[in-house]
Amino acid sequence: METNNTTTSNGVHNAHSKDNAAKIVFGDPVLCAQFLKGYTDIPLFKEIKPEDIENVSSHFLPLFQESRDSDTVNKIRIGNSEIYLIALIEHQSENDFDMSFRILRYIVFIWTDYAAQQEKLHKGITKSKAFLYPPILPIVYYEGTSTWSAPLNFKNRVFLSDVFGDYIPSFNYLVVPLNKYSKQDLIEKNDELSLIFLINQLQSSSEFHNLKDIPKEYTEHLTDNTPDYLLKIIGKVIAVLLHKLNLPDEEVYDITDQITRRKFSMMFDNFQAYDVQETRRVSREEGRLEGKIEGKIEGEQLLLIKLVIKKLEKNYSAEQIAEILEESLDTIQPIYDIALRQAPDYNTDKVFEELNSNK
Repeated sequence: METNNTTTSNGVHNAHSKDNAAKIVFGDPVLCAQFLKGYTDIPLFKEIKPEDIENVSSHFLPLFQESRDSDTVNKIRIGNSEIYLIALIEHQSENDFDMSFRILRYIVFIWTDYAAQQEKLHKGITKSKAFLYPPILPIVYYEGTSTWSAPLNFKNRVFLSDVFGDYIPSFNYLVVPLNKYSKQDLIEKNDELSLIFLINQLQSSSEFHNLKDIPKEYTEHLTDNTPDYLLKIIGKVIAVLLHKLNLPDEEVYDITDQITRRKFSMMFDNFQAYDVQETRRVSREEGRLEGKIEGKIEGEQLLLIKLVIKKLEKNYSAEQIAEILEESLDTIQPIYDIALRQAPDYNTDKVFEELNSNK
């Protein structure tokens, strides 16, 4: 789990990055409704609406006595009834085999609080025959790459359960593993949450090429139907996820800026199969080993040209681009001059050809 406390250029804090991203998702009623409808297979949730969901995490989490800032509690209205949803976030590569006991504590806390609230309204009601506790659905949203193998029923964590089974609390929790869904599965869901999950499935920036063939219809649907406030939330979540892939702040800002400006197709076009800092480190190391600076591979040069063009489109000067990309002006200026002559019809391959023909 990442624990660096940094502030990005768009104001997103990067402490416990995956936890923060998941908390944003489950804390938003639109994204939470999409999750319940599309990922739980519970018929009762098929018609759920965002207005049916109220996030009450701030009330319950202090009671849980655990440092689990990512866990959320939502109160969900189904007709005239209420149920509680506990969403616990796990993204470690190893299973948490004590998950069922942690959930048991959460359930008891919620029911205890519910009973206390009802007693304030109607003294003695909890002792009446008509009083019922609300159902609680515990969900573990699992972002790890390995298969979740921890027991789903609390009874399996108690020894001699085969003998004393009738006297041991018995309940299952629901696991929703992110790695269960293929890219095509997520695209077919065709909603904002599927976009977040597509990005969240990337284990490294070298997997960006997996997103290059996103269908045009998918990006058009997001462009036409996503409300403005949700664009900002998606931008925050994706910024958190991209930072864990070691992308520089400037690149993260460019991508999230395209989201808020409804340029989803451009965002996918600009995803590149590389980690900027690592690619540069490797290429420079190769240059030292070979005794020449020209040891950069052709692919990195093409990527550098594309980055220069992106900054040129935003009216950055050659000096500013060199500073942002941490390159010398001698490297950037020739690329800048050639690309500038092409404006506004920039072409990465043509810049590459002219740059190398000049050399």
